[in-house]
Amino acid sequence: MKKDFMFTSESVTEGHPDKLCDQISDAIVDHFLEQDPHSMIRAECAVATSILFIAARFASRATVDFPTVARKVIQSIGYDDQDFNSKTCSILTSLKELPLDDYWLVDEEKLSEDEIERIAVRNQDTVFGFACNQTPALMPLPIWLAHQLAMRISFVRRKKLLPYLAPDAKTQVGVEYRDHRPHRIHGITITTSHKGTHGPPLKKLQDDIHEAVIQPVFEKEAIRPDSTTVLYVNPVGNIMVGGPAVHSGLTGRKNGLDTYGEYCRYSGSALSGKDPLRIDRVGVYAARYAAKNVVAAGLAEECEVQLSYSIGLPRPVSIQVESFDTGRLPDADIAALLEKHFEFRIAGILKEFRLRTLPARSKGGFFQKLAAYGHVGRMDLDLPWERTDKAQLLREYSSRSGKPKHSKRSKLE
Repeated sequence: MKKDFMFTSESVTEGHPDKLCDQISDAIVDHFLEQDPHSMIRAECAVATSILFIAARFASRATVDFPTVARKVIQSIGYDDQDFNSKTCSILTSLKELPLDDYWLVDEEKLSEDEIERIAVRNQDTVFGFACNQTPALMPLPIWLAHQLAMRISFVRRKKLLPYLAPDAKTQVGVEYRDHRPHRIHGITITTSHKGTHGPPLKKLQDDIHEAVIQPVFEKEAIRPDSTTVLYVNPVGNIMVGGPAVHSGLTGRKNGLDTYGEYCRYSGSALSGKDPLRIDRVGVYAARYAAKNVVAAGLAEECEVQLSYSIGLPRPVSIQVESFDTGRLPDADIAALLEKHFEFRIAGILKEFRLRTLPARSKGGFFQKLAAYGHVGRMDLDLPWERTDKAQLLREYSSRSGKPKHSKRSKLE
């Protein structure tokens, strides 16, 4: 692996059409689980100018008005222009209600070890979790910064600090690495849309974004733009309105953005629009939890956890760890520690994270909040898979394993 390189990651605001679809899909999941934690729901959306399509299959005792949920999400994001808004957009649905499955009508919090072992996954996937010590959230720096910029753009729009901004915007951050550590900010690109037919002069927009977005975000960062950092704000000119009036959206099309900004591997399956019985969703959270605790424990500077699941089995058929030559222990030993002390069985994950009851216990839903700005690395939300409560346990067990394997990479200063 190269030691010196430049890596970029992008983020988008909640008004991007793909993220709009993700949020509607997860809002539907929230509404089902709030009423009936045993709901099984798959919801996908597609959006274009003046039209939204929802396809869903569900088995539940809950009653959900799909178009009403969708219109509330559109309104909350702030789309009120003529070409696309919550009141006039057409909403088409293709819905199929399935019979309830007694197999999942259990209270996982009361399950014994034997009962957990008898509950198998109903789909198959290979999922990945990752963590590194580049940021306080143990996330890669490029995606961390891209998310911070996108969230700041949304903040200044909602607070009307820059009232001409429309909901759709994109950010990109390039980070230059030296000896595989973040060294400097190579470039920043921000593309925003604006309301009305005539936005502000491009120079004013660029100055406003620099003052209200870029400077506040980097004030608290250890690595900041320097005199040679390339800054682009709307490099192809002002963009009117943006959103579904300009480009279409689809649930699950931003997997890299949802996870680690493509700095490492990630599953090809969409995360949003699925209830917690889908291992291709919750397995990603379990893998992140394990990887983050490995890094927090100091067992590696970078850690990727790979879990492979097959239909009909309760636990992964393979648990692999890659520490990229930064581990204090051999990767196989770290994997053995994870297999012993972390829960990777589907029913065990549900029990440990209490995933089916989180929407009812969280004000304003739960899963919809994950649908923009990342499902992992979120320090603004109390996510069970972002806790490092097993780091001390890993440190204690690793200290008993004998002489550590020293990292080949330099430590973060």
